[in-house]
Amino acid sequence: MSNNDPFRLTSLAPCGGCASKIGLADLRKLLHGLPENVDPNLLVGTNTADDAGVYRIAPDLALVNTVDFFTPILDDPYDFGQVAAANALSDVYAMGGTPRTALNILCCQPANVDPTIITEIIRGGADKAAEAGVAVVGGHSVKDDEIKFGLAITGTIHPDRIVRNVGAQPGDRLVLTKPLGAGVITTALRGGLAPADVVRTVTDGMATLNRAASEAMMEVGVNAATDVTGFGLLGHLWEMASGSGVSAIVYTYNVPYYTGFTSLAETSGFPGGAYATREFLAGHLSIDDGVTETTVMSLCDPQTSGGLLMAVSPERHEALLSALVERGRPCATVGEIAAASGGPSITIAG
Repeated sequence: MSNNDPFRLTSLAPCGGCASKIGLADLRKLLHGLPENVDPNLLVGTNTADDAGVYRIAPDLALVNTVDFFTPILDDPYDFGQVAAANALSDVYAMGGTPRTALNILCCQPANVDPTIITEIIRGGADKAAEAGVAVVGGHSVKDDEIKFGLAITGTIHPDRIVRNVGAQPGDRLVLTKPLGAGVITTALRGGLAPADVVRTVTDGMATLNRAASEAMMEVGVNAATDVTGFGLLGHLWEMASGSGVSAIVYTYNVPYYTGFTSLAETSGFPGGAYATREFLAGHLSIDDGVTETTVMSLCDPQTSGGLLMAVSPERHEALLSALVERGRPCATVGEIAAASGGPSITIAG
């Protein structure tokens, strides 16, 4: 890079955002054989790959704990910090909890980076935490040639009001609260192929808190929910379906995408995480005639700070859509839950 070239934060890591997550198949291998926590106060642990852990500290109070950090997904340091924080906070919102405090997690090599860049990353995270009403109480740093940033979040929830990624019932409608396509667009950004207006739109989407969507979810009541991040819509839907013992149908014609996604998917291609999820789910998918492989891959596209995916009963479906619209949140009914005949699966309907 010449002295006249602008500094690009995304150049410091081979992949960014939730696309840097370890894939489903590899993660299962790494975690295989570890002992299960049997503490009776641990209400939500790791056995269903839920978004956060929940630990009861009183009959009417439980803590929601999560941690999320990753490599740069955007070139603007402040925007990267905001998105990293919104992504970490989303895990608490997906459980129906209220985030309260945060700890910064920072990896960088101070000798190789202008310190003002790191300051702006941290400032972005702090401002997003403040927007959420969350106090940043400290953090931890490690020397690393790759910049990484994120937050460990502690939230609260009533033990009887926890929303999990399991519990979906046949007939439930699947509602999504943010468009897909962030993985493809930010991959194109890394290659200098994404138009500035497209990058701005997806940045604003990723930086939007899932707080309002969570409030709507808690007001109406849903059977299950998760946020859509590094495993794409299909990966997180599979965790919901398999954990609930049901199958799912995705209406491809109702799935929303960020503006610019389609053309960039053709020119820039998909990030590696999308291929990893596609391979992992290969034996669990039923794909209707006419559904292209590009469409299937788009449903595997790793999202960073994606929307909530909620399984809601038919009787509460319209109420949920209305509650989301009232709070200014975009939403789409992208599928439904069906009984599992012969085991959980996902049908991709054209």
